[in-house]
Amino acid sequence: MIFKGDLEKIQSEGHEFVVGIVTSRFNETITEKLRAGALQVLNDFDVNYFDVEVPGAVEIPLAAQWLIEEKKCDAVIALGCVIRGETAHFDFVCNSVERGCTQLQLEYSLPVVFGVLTTEDGFQAEARAGGAKGNKGKEAAFVALEMLSLKNQLEG
Repeated sequence: MIFKGDLEKIQSEGHEFVVGIVTSRFNETITEKLRAGALQVLNDFDVNYFDVEVPGAVEIPLAAQWLIEEKKCDAVIALGCVIRGETAHFDFVCNSVERGCTQLQLEYSLPVVFGVLTTEDGFQAEARAGGAKGNKGKEAAFVALEMLSLKNQLEG
C-alpha cells in the first residue's frame, strides 16, 4: 500500500502525477459512491485529476484512452457498475469493458485500474460502494497511486 509520505516524496522529486477518472452514469446511485470514494483518496493525496462521466460501462475504455492521449494522464481509474440481468448482455458488457481497459493498460504502459463492479444483484453492488465490503472506488484510487509509485521506483 502507498502512504501519503511516499507520494509526497515522489512529488517533491518533481513527479507530479495526473490521474483520470472515468465514471459510468448507468446505475448512478452506485457509481456516484464509487466516484466519491476515488475523489476522496485523490484529494487526500493532493493528486491532480481529470474527472469525466460516460453514459454506460462500455464507453469507459474510449474515454480512458482520450484521457491518456489528450490530457496526458499517468493513470486512469475506471468506475462503473454492471448488475446481472436476465440476458447475456451482462457478459458482453463485462467482457468488453475489461478487455478495453486491459488493452489500454498494456498498449500505453500505464495503469488503467478496473474499478467496475460486476455483481449478481443490487445488494452486492451496494455492499461494495461504501457498504459492508468497503468502497471499491477508494480501493481503485489507492491501486492507481501504488502502481504510479511502483513505476517511479522502477524507472529509478
